[in-house]
Amino acid sequence: MTVGDPRGIGPEIVAKALADSRVGERCDIVVVGPQDSGVDAAEYVGRWRSEGGAALAGKLSGLAIERAVQMAMARDVDGIVTAPIDKSALYAGGYDYPGHTEMLAHLTGARVAMMLASDKLRVVLATTHIPLSEVNEKLTSDSITEAARITREGLRDWFGIAEPRIALCALNPHAGDSGRFGNEDTTLLAPAARAAGIQGPFPADTVFVRAMRGEFDAVIAPYHDVGMTAIKVASFGSAVNVTLGLPFPRTSPDHGTALDIAGQGRADPSSMIAATLLCASIVSRGQPSAGRRENASRPTETRSSARPSRAP
Repeated sequence: MTVGDPRGIGPEIVAKALADSRVGERCDIVVVGPQDSGVDAAEYVGRWRSEGGAALAGKLSGLAIERAVQMAMARDVDGIVTAPIDKSALYAGGYDYPGHTEMLAHLTGARVAMMLASDKLRVVLATTHIPLSEVNEKLTSDSITEAARITREGLRDWFGIAEPRIALCALNPHAGDSGRFGNEDTTLLAPAARAAGIQGPFPADTVFVRAMRGEFDAVIAPYHDVGMTAIKVASFGSAVNVTLGLPFPRTSPDHGTALDIAGQGRADPSSMIAATLLCASIVSRGQPSAGRRENASRPTETRSSARPSRAP
């Protein structure tokens, strides 16, 4: 379990998750993070100093992710739960990744997909952290079919759904309305859905409701905000971020660092606890992920020459 950005609520929700009896009953936690962050770490990645600011916070966040991945790839741990990071701080600390998902993909060499999951809805992104102006360029037949493949295998291996029912959310209003609002749904999304063996595209204003009513096991969203808005309206505080396709389960809460309330004891640990319990549930299935079977390679070397030290 990584501490995340030490300036944010990560240390608080980690401590609260560790104190939760359900977590203690299901798993043994190894905390990875800096000294002096407010929560004891068994695996140190340096020392937090508040005067170090965003750059130091980002560097320590990145080092913790690297160390956690090393441990998971070496099978020292069965899965990873990550507390929130600040993406701009991560960049200031020397890590040029848009977020956890892309960094984990690079470190493991896996083809991954970002899922937000709750007991009401599961949403997977065909494109992740990119500007809206770049969606038409990045959304391709390959990105859709790859997201569908990873989603199908993740639902089978990690969620125990033998025959997953997957829907594709449309890009344009009313799925283009026969070309009046754009042709992409007819010329790109529909053929990609057929090639991937999934249903759709269906308009965004109905497909998530249909999934919540039980018609689909997951919805693939064409871009970040249409998918994230749906899952967070449905289940904010109880949804879990799952990186599908890795050679080990990785989960995280559905919120950010909440710098505005850090250190006040007000942070709600519900999503962090849910993330930990879901990670333990995936591990308990004892099945390899899609990434472990087909996609993963050895992790890349860490960017720091110094190995993190293990606490006594």
